Formats: sequence, structure tokens, C-alpha cells
Amino acid sequence: MARDFSSGDAKRLFRRYEELTSKLKQLYSAEQRLRTAIRSASDAMTDDSSNDILKTIPVDELNRDKKGIRVKMLHDAGLHTVADVIAAPEYRISAINGISPEGARMIKEAAKALAATAKNGARIRLSADDQNPNATVLVTAIYQYKRILPAVQCADRFRKRYASAVVSSAKDIKPATGGLRWLFTSADKKERARSAYETLSSILSNADTVELENMLGSASGAVYVTPKDVWEDFAADSISYINILEAVMPDVVGSGDEVYGLPEELAQSITEVEPDLRGLNCTLRRYQEWGVKYIIAQRRVLLGDEMGLGKTVQAIAAMVHLRNGGSTHFAVVCPASVLTNWCREIEKHSDLRVIKVHGNDKTAALQDWIDKGGVAVTTYETTAVFELDPAFRLSMLTVDEAHYIKNPSAQRTQNVKKLCAHADRLLFMTGTALENRVGEMATLITILNQSVSKEIQPMLSLSSAPQFREAVAPVYYRRKREDVLTELPELVESYEWCDLLPEEKKVYKDAIAEQNFMAARRVSWNVDDLSRSSKAIRMTGLIEEAKEEGRKVLIFSFFLDTVAKVANLLGESCMEPITGSVSPARRQEIIDEFDKAPAGAVLVAQIQSGGTGLNIQSASVVILCEPQLKPSIENQAISRAYRMGQARSVLVYRLLCDDTVDERIINILAEKQKEFDAFADESKAADDTLELDKAAINDIMQAEQDAIA
Repeated sequence: MARDFSSGDAKRLFRRYEELTSKLKQLYSAEQRLRTAIRSASDAMTDDSSNDILKTIPVDELNRDKKGIRVKMLHDAGLHTVADVIAAPEYRISAINGISPEGARMIKEAAKALAATAKNGARIRLSADDQNPNATVLVTAIYQYKRILPAVQCADRFRKRYASAVVSSAKDIKPATGGLRWLFTSADKKERARSAYETLSSILSNADTVELENMLGSASGAVYVTPKDVWEDFAADSISYINILEAVMPDVVGSGDEVYGLPEELAQSITEVEPDLRGLNCTLRRYQEWGVKYIIAQRRVLLGDEMGLGKTVQAIAAMVHLRNGGSTHFAVVCPASVLTNWCREIEKHSDLRVIKVHGNDKTAALQDWIDKGGVAVTTYETTAVFELDPAFRLSMLTVDEAHYIKNPSAQRTQNVKKLCAHADRLLFMTGTALENRVGEMATLITILNQSVSKEIQPMLSLSSAPQFREAVAPVYYRRKREDVLTELPELVESYEWCDLLPEEKKVYKDAIAEQNFMAARRVSWNVDDLSRSSKAIRMTGLIEEAKEEGRKVLIFSFFLDTVAKVANLLGESCMEPITGSVSPARRQEIIDEFDKAPAGAVLVAQIQSGGTGLNIQSASVVILCEPQLKPSIENQAISRAYRMGQARSVLVYRLLCDDTVDERIINILAEKQKEFDAFADESKAADDTLELDKAAINDIMQAEQDAIA
């Protein structure tokens, strides 16, 4: 039987297959070696962590079950903690007067049991501020793993798509690799060899194989890096390191719950979703990617993650996935206080087109969105203008702070529900724990999923019971910070961008026209009625969220009149403000009162007075009313709460007004920081050199005058 390729062609093709197979084996061998190195380094860190715990446990605990262990003898011998007993050889313990060899063995076994329990509960926290030897070994192993990971992922995709065809084709082509052998090959096997040649040739020359070979080339060979290189890379992209560690050793960075609390059957269907995140300009944490899968798989959901876990970026990622699948129109409905923030987050984290449907040109903006697509970001009030053709469809509607539509008879609820009717997917979001407000939860779930709503109605009084959580799982999903962020440094900072309302815009323009920089810095706070202040509105929303999570709040401002206005606005929930006129003794009394106050309590302080010398660990939310001219002042203020003894993560919110001196100040300071980092050694004292001088302030005011003109 004739063939259209020679035995030499078949040999070359088979050799190429063997070379590719050999490189893949080397790659997977390197992957396994590095995974082992990560596990080993993780174990060393958990050993350190558990040993620190054991150093705090007195030897008396060894006799908790009345085993007859003579702990006084251990104390007399200088073994005061369980860590001391673990470190001591058994022969040393048996040499203690009054302890037999059998008793020494019992003591060591009891200590080892406690050590195993401590290690089982130990967690790893990686931080560039703690570059100890074991942590350096771990991040170096992760660095090397991270370097080959793109090739591994590419190889996994290749194997999933082509492995079966390649292996069978390589087997069938064997008879064609020898001239004499071909003569004695049956017609059936010759036909299979011919087909195999075509298949193998096609696969080994296609774009996927070329990409794989390029990846394998870039991943081959060891790369020498210094600890400094590794820690710099970690500081620039810590999330990718944590994601790798979480994938290899899930138990040491979190709860070890791979499905984050969902029922098994539901979790299995979500696992099968593969988000296409081309065009997403950030790295998702694993729990965030899982949230995106949940949103995509379940179609109509209520995401209730605690504040600071990144609900916004999960929503953006879901939209990016849908856009990559051909969807064109998306919408976000949110309170006016976070409208600008949503627009900036979408622009920052994705390549999605954003259209703000709000203000005087809202009708034109709405038509632009209808015609060209993208993400329409609007407010609850502005939904009234969304008069859409009955046949018009949008791929996903995101409703932020969804508890705003808890009242079915409210006009904004009806407007949003009318918009929901046009949406193929619904994502409601709230940081409020709705388990404590089951009536609100039921109202929202009724909009999302009628069948689940009917199922939970008889169970509303059992909102904390497992059967209730399982019943709402297809619709309602909430993760807590301690469940998913145990490994991260406990300081989370964010910018809260606010859009100027008409009255504050007029006051701001007057300040610029008068060249009054200090008045311009008080933007949004210098209106007579703070109910018309965009920053005040956002601040009260953050305080309410903090109260829901059992947190207390510190608020700082440079300006005495801002401090007074905020305190007056907050009323009884606010302690007596700390200003320069308050004596040191009275300051401590105020802090003591604040420590005893319930969740939701607020302490307002002038940043020069309350930002130094005070310990306020009972607060875990810090709000800065305006950007400071020296970053060191902000850092000192934040450190009042973020310090030794703080038991919770600290959330820092900087209130900023869009297109004002706020934006110019933070941009200039960011540039100064870059220049400083490039040319100077790091030191805390260096922060003091980062300050806006008179020339920079004059430039800011001139730029603002030009912009307004």
C-alpha cells in the first residue's frame, strides 16, 4: 500500500514526539520537586509557629487529665513550658529526681500530643516585614514554582486537549518508522499509521504546540536569585505567592475548606466552571476566583462577603468572563456615594468600557450605553430613567448595597426590579450579615429565586441552623475574613472616591477662585449641611458596615472644624473628640471609655493630636477625612490601631473627592514616593522628606483653576 511520507519523515515526527514527551516529564518532575520544597518549607514555618505556641503553654497542662505527671519536678529542673519538654531528650527527663523512665516516656508522649495539636492549628503568615530564614526558603521555593507555573498550566491544557490523540497516534505510527517493517505490516495497520501520521503531524505543528514548546523553553534550567530579588518580587505580587501556597498547602493558610463552606453537590457543579479572565487587570485570590465561579454558575445570586474581601473585583471579573463569551451590555446600580468608586475600579481592574449614567447628561449616557454597550454605572435614584425596549437584554445586572431595595413598596425597589426583568444574570451584593436580618434576606431572595424563597419561608426562625444555610446556598454566599485571609498582613488600605454634590461643588469652586488652599483641602466637609456632603454620606455607610461586623471606628482629620462637624453628625455613637485642647489625662480617659463602648462606637480626632502617642487597639477601622501633606502623619495615625496587640485586621479608608485637590495631592505624593524609592535607602525617617512644599501647592491650585475655567 502506497504512502505519501517516507520512513524518515515518520522517524523525525516520532522523535519530535519523544522530545516533547521528555521535556514534559522534566517539567512535571520539576513541578513535583518544587511542590515538595514548598511543603517542606511550610512545615518548617508551622513548626516555628507551633513552637511559639508551645512556649506559652506551662508544663502544668501536661497533667490536665490527672495522669499523675509530677509537674513540680519538671519546674524544679527548669522545664517550665511544653516547648522546654519537647526540646529536652527523654534521658534528661528520666534523670530528674523522682521521675522514672516510664514517667519520662509518658511526659514526652503527652508533650508530643500537645505539639501535634498546636501544629495542626498553626497558620502561616507571609510578610515582607518578617524576612526570617524559614520564610525566605519558602518564598524562594514559591518563586521558582511561580516561574514554571505558566508552562505547567500550558502543558495541562495541552494534555487535556491532545494527550489521548497524541499517545494513540504515536503508537500507530511506529510501523511506518522502519522500511522493512512496513513491508510486513497489515493493510489495516498501514491505514492506521497513515491516519496517525496526519494526526500527529497536525497536532505537533499547530499553534498550541508551538506555544507549549516556547513555554517549555522559557521554563527550562535553574535560575539563580538572591533573597533580595525574591522578597522584592513578593512585595510586588504577594497574591500570586499566596495563591500558590494555598494550592499546595491549603491547611496552613486558611481553614483548608476547598469549597469555602458550600454543600458538596453544589460545589461540584461550581468546580466545573472555568472563568475566562482575559482583560482582567489584577490577580484574584483563590477564594475570589471561587466567588466568580459561583456567580457565573448560579446566575442569580446574593454575594454577602464581609467588607474588605473584594466583592467589587469579583463582580468585575464575572463581567469580564461574560464579555469574553460575547456578552456586550452590563449594568451596576449602587448608592451615589460609591458611584465614582465603581467607575474607577472597573477602569483600573479591567478593559471593560464604563459609562456613568448620572447627572445632567444621564439621558445621553444611557443612549450611548444602549447603542455601544459596556458597563452602565448608575444610582438607585437614576434607575427611574432606564426606560428600555421590552426586548432589550443585558447580560448581568449588579446591585451593590442590595439592602437598599428591602422595602418592596419603595419606588427605587420597583425601578430596580423593572431593570432586573431585562437581565440574564443578577448579582446582588451586601456586606451586611443578612443571617441576622432574615426578613431582608427573604425579600432579596424572592427577587432572585422564587423556588428557594418558598423553601426557606418556613425556616426563617432557623437562620443559624445548618439546614437553613444549605437551603439558601444556591442563592446566598458569604465568607468571613478569618476564613479566607488568615495568611495576609492585617492592614488593608483603600481609596473611597466620592462625587461632588451640587452644593459642595459650588463651595469648592469658590475656594479655588479665592486661591484658598486650606478651604479647598476641606472639600466636601465645608458645606453647612453634612447631609449634602458626599464624604459624610460615604463615611456613615462605612460606620454602619463596621457596626454590623462588630468593629469600632477611628476618624482623623487635620481640621478642627471638620472634627467638630463629624462629631456633631454622629451624635451619641461618637466619643468626645480628641483635639489639641484636650489634656493628656483626659485623652486617656476618652480612650478608656472608647475601649468599653459597644461595636459601632466612633472616636474622632485631630490627626496632629490623636495620631501620636496613643494606643487604640479596640478600633479596627480607620477613616481619613482628607489626604495629608506628609504621608508620615497618616502612617502615625494608622499605627494607633495597627499595632502590637491588635486582634483584628485593620481596614483603612481614605475619603477622596474626584477631580479635586485630593486627587492631585495623592498623585504628587505617589510620584515623590517613586522617586524616593528609586534613589534612596528605605528608612522610617525618610517619610519626613515626603511632603508637599509651597511650589507644589501653588501648582495644584493653578491646575485646579485652569480645570474649572
